[in-house]
Parts: sequence; C-alpha cells; structure tokens
Amino acid sequence: MKLKQTLFSVDDRGVATATFNQPKRHNVMNPAFMADLHRVMDQIESPSAGVRALVLTGAGQSFCAGGDLTWMKEQFSMTRSERVTNSGSLAEMLQRLDRLPVLTIARVNGPAYGGGVGMVAVCDMAIAVPSAMFALTEVSLGLAPSNISPFVVRRIGSANARRTFLNARRMDAPMAKSLGLLAEVAEDLDAAVEVELESLLRCGPEAVAAAKRLIEWVDTHDADDNAWYTARDLADAWEREEGQAGIQAFLDKRPPPWRKER
Repeated sequence: MKLKQTLFSVDDRGVATATFNQPKRHNVMNPAFMADLHRVMDQIESPSAGVRALVLTGAGQSFCAGGDLTWMKEQFSMTRSERVTNSGSLAEMLQRLDRLPVLTIARVNGPAYGGGVGMVAVCDMAIAVPSAMFALTEVSLGLAPSNISPFVVRRIGSANARRTFLNARRMDAPMAKSLGLLAEVAEDLDAAVEVELESLLRCGPEAVAAAKRLIEWVDTHDADDNAWYTARDLADAWEREEGQAGIQAFLDKRPPPWRKER
C-alpha cells in the first residue's frame, strides 16, 4: 500500500496505527492526507486484514493542525462546483471514518486545531497528553467549521459548540475533556491507549461493528423505530456464528475464539 503522508502498520493482534507524517507542517489536511486515509480504510475493511482497531496519531509535536491553507487558497481560482466537490471529498472521508466497523482511537500527541479537532471528534474515543491544545480556529480565518461540525457537535453538544465555534477559543486538555471532546488526559499516552485496546480485544469483532451501527441508528431514530430495529438487531446477534460461539464459550468457561491478549 503506497501512502504519501501517512505511516501505517498493523501489529500481531490486529491493532492498526496510522500516523500523520508531515511533522514540519504539523500534519495538515489536504487531498494527499485524505487519499492516504481512504487507502488505510480500504485495508482495514478488507476481510482478510483481520484489523480490530485503528489508532490515529501524529508525527512530531502536533496531532493535526487542520486544513492546509495552501490547498484552501487554491479554491479561490476554482468554480463553485469544483469547490463543492473538493469540500465534499473531506466530508466523505470523515463520514467513512466515522462508520469504520472497528474501534477508532485518537492518540492525541500534541495540538489539534480546526480540522484536527474534527479528526479527534470523529474517532470513537480520544486520549490526549496534558500539554495538548485545541481550538476550532475557522472563524478567525473568516470560515466556519463546516465539514467537521456534525462530529464535533455530536461529541460536545450544541451549547459547547456555541462556546467554542463562535470565538475560536483555545482549550487546554482539561477543558477539552470537560467539554466531552476527550475521554481521558494521560501523561503516559501509550499506556492509556493500551488499556482501551486490551478491553476491546476481549470483544467479538462482528459484535463491535454491530454495536457501532446500533449507536448510530438509535441516536437518529424515534422510539418506535428503535423498538423495531433493536428487536431485529438482537435476533441477528443470536443468529451470528460469533454470538453463538461467544455464549457457548462463556458457558464452557473458556476464552472465545477471537480473544487475543499479550
């Protein structure tokens, strides 16, 4: 797999790590960044890959400084339809990452600004070092955090979005955690991520994917639709080989077949 701006690896447990690798430019987002992530997701979604989780992190001192302003400036000379297409490509990448059928963890090793906050929010959980700083900087550039807004608003709520979208307020890691952007702030980032991965690896991969779909459904439908969906969802779980194997393993007091521990 050829990547231009990203390092990618998968360990023997099926834990994938994608590292944004433009440290001198603070890992800005541009077409090459998006193309790399699509290739990473292609690999993860391959049935033969056996990937159980994806950890996103940054090389150097920053996690991700957001949109590449050089790429944004190029939009000035384009047509309206070209601009919408280019913006849509970012929205598509974020939506695909949001729906990736494995656990995603943002390992926030440093500052995240603008679209970088979106990359934090779109992950299932985020853990940051205490020194990390965050800001939704778009309005300070005369823009709005458009593509990332569904994921950031979902994570921190509309009241906190008004507090941070409208004035580009800088947030330290404790504040970002208090707003719900981060799950944890940790001095030992790798150890904190490993705790989450160890828990995940006890769980059935198909069940994890189904749980992500379940969360999206119940969060966007009413009570009647949810009753219909969840009844069928549990029946589906009972019918899957993984569910049957997991229940039988529990009754037999032995590990299920997917359990991978170091």
